[in-house]
Amino acid sequence: MVLFEVPGWSVPTAPVSKFAQSTSKKRKRPAAQDADKMQSVEVNLDKLMQKLGSVGKHQEDKQGPKKKKMNHKKTTGGLDAKVEHATSKKGKEKGSSSPGGSIKGGAVEQSVKGSLGPRKKIKQKKSLKPDGGKSEQQPQNVSPTVDEVSGLTSLQKGMKESLDGARFRWINELLYKSDSSEAARMMKEDPAVFHDYHSGFRHQVQSWPSNPVSHYISQLSSYPQNTIIADLGCGDATLARGLPPKKLRVLSFDLISDGAYIVAADICSHVPLPGSEPSSSQMSEGEAQIVDVVVCALSLMGTNWPVCIREAWRVLKPGGELKIAEVASRFTDVDEFVSLINSIGFKMKAKDDHNSHFTLFEFKKVARTSRTDKEWSKVMSNGGILKPCEYKRR
Repeated sequence: MVLFEVPGWSVPTAPVSKFAQSTSKKRKRPAAQDADKMQSVEVNLDKLMQKLGSVGKHQEDKQGPKKKKMNHKKTTGGLDAKVEHATSKKGKEKGSSSPGGSIKGGAVEQSVKGSLGPRKKIKQKKSLKPDGGKSEQQPQNVSPTVDEVSGLTSLQKGMKESLDGARFRWINELLYKSDSSEAARMMKEDPAVFHDYHSGFRHQVQSWPSNPVSHYISQLSSYPQNTIIADLGCGDATLARGLPPKKLRVLSFDLISDGAYIVAADICSHVPLPGSEPSSSQMSEGEAQIVDVVVCALSLMGTNWPVCIREAWRVLKPGGELKIAEVASRFTDVDEFVSLINSIGFKMKAKDDHNSHFTLFEFKKVARTSRTDKEWSKVMSNGGILKPCEYKRR
């Protein structure tokens, strides 16, 4: 029995191809009948191409010269005839044509030289313009304006100003709503906070109708020679830079020193200048003072700002002057503010509230008695008379 044979089932034997015995991989040449077939196909293909060519030519003649495109890079003789045909037809339409294929009435002059002319010149006449015939310059891509100093585009500069303004408002809020010791600690850990704040402050000053510091520069310039002025909370020492140094002596104090004009000090804690408090219950103006004028221009910041007024009294000579400039919107009650300053040892001489933004005060130092720590604590707790100065968020 044959292997895998099953009763009732039969598998026909596959016919053996006559090419199966050959193991050669070479291509076999087509037989004679195949050659005849190939020849007939080629003949039919030639007939088809001729027919398509005749149809295309007929359609091209039908469409007219509008569909004919001249390619000046080709150099066939038939192209010359097409150019002559196009130029002559265009000349007829305009009513003026010249031999040789040139069109004088139009803006384009074409000349074709030689039957096989490989080169064709196309000249464009320049239109007369009021600027002496100069061709109009093509607009170029204009790059964003760049600030030569900062190297920033106008968009980048605007974004930077927005960020600087936001940072200034954040620092400003911290300075007004916290104790001065907290502000001093923050700026000692990161001196850039001080510079960022005053940079933003200078930007704010530009929008003010007037600057109190400028007012004090003008006023103090007429003071006697060798007058000693203490600028408490001087910022970037604008007062010292603006007053004549040979005539007046200005001592500038703020949280961070610049190494030249400014002495680092927490003016709401202690001013590093000589002076004393009364040592008894008798009326006194203290001893060893050297300062003639104290200026507090927008510097009563921090919740403990009354200590700065107490320090101003301590360092002033008897009868010395205290000049205060503050933002008008900070006052909850101007009379209460004046009463608080007077209770520390001053008497108001003048007040100027004509400016819409600021109120200016002038006080004179007067004698007072010594006080206990408890009494001072009660006086110093009245810092809420001045509200924090908050700038609008934009």
